Amino acid sequence: MNDDKSEAVYSIAEEMERGSVVANLAADLGLEPGGLAQRELDVIIESPLRIFNIELGITDINDNAPHFRRDRVELDVSESATPGERFTLPNGVDPDVGINTIKTYKLSESEHFAIEIQTGSDGTQYVDLVLTKSLDREENAVHNLILTAVDGGVPVRSGTANIIVRVQDTNDNPPRFDKQTYTINMTENSPVGTLVMKLNATDLDEGLNSDIVYSFTLYTSEKTQDVFALNPTTGEITVRGTIDYEDMKFYEMHIEARDKGTHPLLGQCKVVVHVTDMNDNYPEITVQSVKNTVEENIPVGSVIALVGISDRDTGDNGNVSLSINQPMPFILNKSSDRPMHYKLIVSEPLDRESVPEYDITLIVTDAGDPPLSDNETITVHLLDVNDNAPQFPQSFYTIRVMENNAPGALLSSLTAFDPDLHENQYLVYFILEKEIANTSMSMLFSINPENGNLYALKTFDYEIEKDFLFHIEARDSGSPPLSSNVTVHIIIVDQNDNAPVIVSPWRAHGSVVEEKIPRSTDKGSLVAKVIALDTDSVHNSRITYQFLQVTDATLFSLDQYNGEIRTMRMFSYRDPRHQRLVVVAKDNGEPALSATVTIKLSTVETAVKAYSDMTEVPLEYDIFSDLNLYLVIGLGSVSFLLLITILVTIVLKCQKPKPSKAAPPCRNSVLSERNSTIADSTLVSNDAYWYSLFLAETRKGKLVVRQPVPKGSRYIVSSIPRGTGLTDTSDSAASTLQAMNAMTVNLC
Repeated sequence: MNDDKSEAVYSIAEEMERGSVVANLAADLGLEPGGLAQRELDVIIESPLRIFNIELGITDINDNAPHFRRDRVELDVSESATPGERFTLPNGVDPDVGINTIKTYKLSESEHFAIEIQTGSDGTQYVDLVLTKSLDREENAVHNLILTAVDGGVPVRSGTANIIVRVQDTNDNPPRFDKQTYTINMTENSPVGTLVMKLNATDLDEGLNSDIVYSFTLYTSEKTQDVFALNPTTGEITVRGTIDYEDMKFYEMHIEARDKGTHPLLGQCKVVVHVTDMNDNYPEITVQSVKNTVEENIPVGSVIALVGISDRDTGDNGNVSLSINQPMPFILNKSSDRPMHYKLIVSEPLDRESVPEYDITLIVTDAGDPPLSDNETITVHLLDVNDNAPQFPQSFYTIRVMENNAPGALLSSLTAFDPDLHENQYLVYFILEKEIANTSMSMLFSINPENGNLYALKTFDYEIEKDFLFHIEARDSGSPPLSSNVTVHIIIVDQNDNAPVIVSPWRAHGSVVEEKIPRSTDKGSLVAKVIALDTDSVHNSRITYQFLQVTDATLFSLDQYNGEIRTMRMFSYRDPRHQRLVVVAKDNGEPALSATVTIKLSTVETAVKAYSDMTEVPLEYDIFSDLNLYLVIGLGSVSFLLLITILVTIVLKCQKPKPSKAAPPCRNSVLSERNSTIADSTLVSNDAYWYSLFLAETRKGKLVVRQPVPKGSRYIVSSIPRGTGLTDTSDSAASTLQAMNAMTVNLC
C-alpha cells in the first residue's frame, strides 16, 4: 500500500462556539466521508494509507484588555528632586496580538508629572514618569496618579495601574509657634508640678525633621529657670519652685523649638507669667514696748504696750486689723500719726486678788478671702498692794467647851484669810481685852498670834460659868496695816459631874428615915415622896426613881418620875410591922450618877390621917413631925444661900458694861432651873421642888399657890397663911408674881 501526503490550510476566528463547522475535509480532499478518521489535525486515511496535513489558523479578536502585572505602584520621590528627573514605570500586558495589542499609554492629569513612551528594538514600549515641576511635601505629600494602557483593537480596550508617588521630606521648614508671645496669669504659691501651659510648635516636615526639642534660651534668667521647668519633648511648662508674688511680680521665659534634621532648624517664642497675689502672707505683730509688771492699782488709761502690725500682701490681702481675743480690762487705741500702730491701754481697775496675771492675746487679721491671722500674747503680772483686810470665814463663832477641861487645851483654830501677798498677808491675832467679873479675857483664854489657835487657860465649871463672849482681831503686816475682828461665843458644855442630892425626905447624913403609917391605910395612899435635886444641866439633871430594895414588892409602888411611894394594896395581918424601902435616885448623865435613901416604915394601929393627894385642905399641926421640921430648915438654908448668890450676881451684872450686840442668854443667873425661896415666894421650874415645898408648907398650915411666869417655863410658888382671904391671896400672888417678873428681868 503506497503512502501519499497532502496539506490543507484553514482559518477560523477565535471564540467560535463549540460544534461550529470549520471545513469540509471530504469535499476539499475528494474523499469519501466514511473513510476519514480524525486525529487532531492530522487526518489519516487507511486503505490505502494517506496522510494529509491540515493547518488550522485561529484569527485573533480584541477580546483582552491591557493590564499591568501590578495594579499599584509606589514610588518614593524626594521633594528636593529637580524637574526632568525620570522614574521607570512598569509596562502593561495585552495577550491579544496585532493591532489588538497595546498601542499607547496615558497618565492622569498632574501638575508635577508626565510620561514618556519609548519603543525598544523588539517593538516593546516602555513608559517613564518624568518630574515636570518641583515637589513640596508640606503642600502635597502624596501624589496619586493613574497610568492607562490602551490597545489598538476595535473596540478599544484599556487597563490601568495606580501610581502612588510619596514625596520624601527634606528639612526645609523650621518649627513655628502660633504666637510670638504668650501671656499667662498664675497665682502665687501654686504647687510644684502645676502645669503652666503646653507649648505646641509645629514643623511641616516629617520624621526627624519634624521632631522638636524645646529649651530655654540664654535670655531666660536662672531665677526663672529655678521656678519653672520646661519638658524638652512635650513642651509642657510646669512649676518647679516657689512662686512668690512678694518676691517677683512676673517672669519672662524665652523658649526655642529646634527640630532634629541633619541641619536643624529652630523657632522661638516668649512666655510671660504674671503672678497673681494670693493671701499667703500671715499678718505680723511687732511688740515695740511693753510693761510686763505693773501694780494692781495702776490708773485707768495707763499704756501697757505699743504694738505695730504689718502684712506683705497687697490690696485686701494686706489690709489688717488688730483686736483682743476676749473681754479684758484693756483696750486698743489706734495711733493717729502711725496708722499701723496701736496702744494697749488699761480700761478698768485691776485687782490682783481676782486675776493675778493677764495673758493678753492680740490677734491681727487681714481682709483676704479666706482671711489669715496671727497672734501675739503679752503677759502682764500684777504686783500686790495692801488693799484687802483679813477676813474670817465666819462673822460669829460658837465654840462648845466641855467643862472640866484641861488648862491649855486647844479650843478651836480661828484662821483668817488675806488674799494679799507677802507681808500684806502675814497675819497677827489678838484677843480684844474685855473683863468679866473683874477677870480679863486674856486670863481665861490665849490665842497663838501666828496661826489663830485658841486655847483655854483654866478649867471651866458649868455650874459656875456657862458662857463667854469676846472678840478676836486679825491684823496684817502691810503698810498701813488692815484688820478685822470676829465675835467668839464660848459655851461651856455640862458634864455629869454632880450626883443627885436627896432633899426629901430629909435625914441626917447616913441615917435612916423613919416613918409611921396607919395599918388601915387604903390602897393607893401616898406613903412618902422622894425628892432629889441635881445641879447639872437639864439633860443631866433629869432624875428617875426606882426601888433598890423593898421588903414586900407587892405592897408598895414607886413612880419613877415624881418619886411618890404609894400603897398597892391594904395591909394584912400577915404583913410585917416594919417595912424597909431603899430608893435610888439616878440622873440622866453618861455615866449616870445616883443617890439612895432608906425609909423605914412602921405600921401603927392608931388612926393616923394619911397624906392627901395634893389637895389643898388644912393640915393638922399634930402631924408636923421633927423630920419635916428638919426638911424645912434644910430647904430654908438652901434658899438663903441661893438668894445670896443671886444678889452677888446682880451686883456683878450691874457693874459690867453691856455688849454692843444682842446679849446672849443669861450666863450666870442663879435663878434658872435651880430652886430658891424669896420670902414666901419661890421661882421654880420642876415639879420635884414643887412637891417638896408643898409638903413642907402644907404641914405649916399654909395655902400653896403655883402660878406660871408669862412666856417662860418657870412658875411662882407662894405660900400664904390659910387665914388670909381669897382676895388677899390673889393680890398677894399677883404682887409676888410682879416682883418676881421684875427680878427675872433684872437678872437677865
